[in-house]
Amino acid sequence: MLRARAAQRQFAHVDQNTADAAVRALAWSLYNPDHARELAGLAVEDTGLGNIPDKIRKKQRKTFGTLRDLLRAPSVGVIERDEAKGLVKYAKPMGVIGAVTPSTNPGATPVNKAMMAIKGRNAIVIAPSPLGYRTTARIVDLMRQELAKIGLPEDLVQILPSPVTKDSTEALMKGCDLVVVTGSQDNVRRAYSSGTPAIGVGAGNVPVIIDETADLDGAAEKICESKIFDNATSCSSENAVVIVDAVYDKAIAALERAGAYLCTPDETRRVAARLWVNGKLNRDLIARDASVLAQAFALAPQANGKKFFLVEETGVGKDYPFSGEKLALVLTVYRASDFKAAKEQVREILDHQGKGHSCGLHTKNMDRARELAEDLEVVRVLVNFAHTFGNGGGFNSGLGFTLSMGCGSWQKNSISENLSYRHMINITHLVTPIPEDRPSELELFGPHWKRIGHEEVAR
Repeated sequence: MLRARAAQRQFAHVDQNTADAAVRALAWSLYNPDHARELAGLAVEDTGLGNIPDKIRKKQRKTFGTLRDLLRAPSVGVIERDEAKGLVKYAKPMGVIGAVTPSTNPGATPVNKAMMAIKGRNAIVIAPSPLGYRTTARIVDLMRQELAKIGLPEDLVQILPSPVTKDSTEALMKGCDLVVVTGSQDNVRRAYSSGTPAIGVGAGNVPVIIDETADLDGAAEKICESKIFDNATSCSSENAVVIVDAVYDKAIAALERAGAYLCTPDETRRVAARLWVNGKLNRDLIARDASVLAQAFALAPQANGKKFFLVEETGVGKDYPFSGEKLALVLTVYRASDFKAAKEQVREILDHQGKGHSCGLHTKNMDRARELAEDLEVVRVLVNFAHTFGNGGGFNSGLGFTLSMGCGSWQKNSISENLSYRHMINITHLVTPIPEDRPSELELFGPHWKRIGHEEVAR
């Protein structure tokens, strides 16, 4: 912590060009194709989660998109002026950011958070998942090397020494100036109780609706692309699809054309028995290749070569494990009588798990999309997207690139948007006089006085 503070004090007064040069350096440490390939291999080798090609794609795509967003934004000195209100906003660093990162993204998430922290002229100390420690330590070393190449302090980016323990992570949380947690909800709760300002993110369990107006093949292809990406390790991966009855059979057929295998009732029972052990997800089967799952679930020969597996369900809650997040190439299917019933099915799923995170809709009727946005307790409603590639930012999505998605008070998170560098800066407001803006009492109270018959209305 002392070395991080010393480096941050040195970095705190650099200009925007220098801050952006540092961000570029961190981005290149992972975007570099050789590094992306090496770290993807390390991550799969260490954690057993996901697959190498998709991890390479994730590392480069997320890093490139985040760099795009960061280079377009001011973070040094004046970042906003409002002449009408007489306000000028100045960005200031927070200090040292403590970042807790997950085993699902031991290479990409540390770089993503480091780029945001450095953009705000902070230092960052990373507490990685023990399972992904070797991968995270390697990317931290690469980030430090890139900073040194351009003459900036390597100690702006650090990692907790191995072995990472709850005690060392809590010490980091208490000693830093902001805690940012992506990962287990236990870590999120401990961050919020650390006494340090904290940003945590919530669990995913994304349900999407296919209604009777949807382009069924287009929806199926998007769902497949999103679901199978990195073997469903993303919190934004679809976990349930709710299909309106009028197109149920056609939608299932479209999903099968896209690469799905529909499990029989007997197979569905085997999937449940083997994907969960003593009520917990089977570590040996989550985020594994489809061929591994087909064999483990003893599926029919027709399942060989399929990309993911559909299981039909009617219930929601702890007695219906398919209604929760699976982190596997298993997609739960619900049949709804109409759109209204589909919306209520999604609400029930989210109330069970994933409230606040996100949901999706495949439709040609934008009124229905607006209805979901108005009625459901989620931060993000995605329309006609491959959910994984839109929810955390995309080149065809207006959401900012991130690997950490706030879920609002619905999951006891302090933010209800995608994490960005703006959450890692302090802002000073310069306030100057403006022409007085004082409405009359009648303007403000008139409607209320009229309702209660106040005599002032008559004056």
